[in-house]
Amino acid sequence: MDFLYVKALHIIFVVTWFAGLFYIPRLFIYQTEAENKLEPAKSILQTQYKLMTKRLWYIITWPSAILASTFAFWMLIENPTYLSEPWMLVKLAFVLALYFYHGFCHSIFKKLQKDIVKYSAFRLRIFNEISTIILFAVVFLVTVKSAINWIWGVVGIILFGILMMLGIKLYKKIREKKSWEKAEKEVLDKD
Repeated sequence: MDFLYVKALHIIFVVTWFAGLFYIPRLFIYQTEAENKLEPAKSILQTQYKLMTKRLWYIITWPSAILASTFAFWMLIENPTYLSEPWMLVKLAFVLALYFYHGFCHSIFKKLQKDIVKYSAFRLRIFNEISTIILFAVVFLVTVKSAINWIWGVVGIILFGILMMLGIKLYKKIREKKSWEKAEKEVLDKD
């Protein structure tokens, strides 16, 4: 098969893998938040989120991870000079981090399928941003292809991560304020 076809397939499955990794923590958050609902809403939501995560995980995310990796190895076999490029070695380190992230998502998935909730929705929101940071790092490395610029890229990624965390905290405060105002309004309306 032509190298460009292999590369195109690799990119397609990287995109679908990331789509799964972006969405699965959102479903974890929703399932965790459903713990605070009253019955029967809690059971209905929990059942639905378990089904959605199972389908996403086993039909999209895992196959995409396997196929993206297969086509990546194929490209490295076809063009082993990539492994002598410093940017590629840094990229592979980020890909390794992505595999660890994927494995941690799998661990959370298995626990939530058994109704074991170990993380708060807020903590899962922060966890959700790890894949975004890895995506930024990999795309910049592949595009810029510079061993020197990746240092500035890592600094940028760290700053980006800090901004994301601050954004999540701001979102949490706004959400808490709205729910407080809503609860206060409901109390006043009852009087």
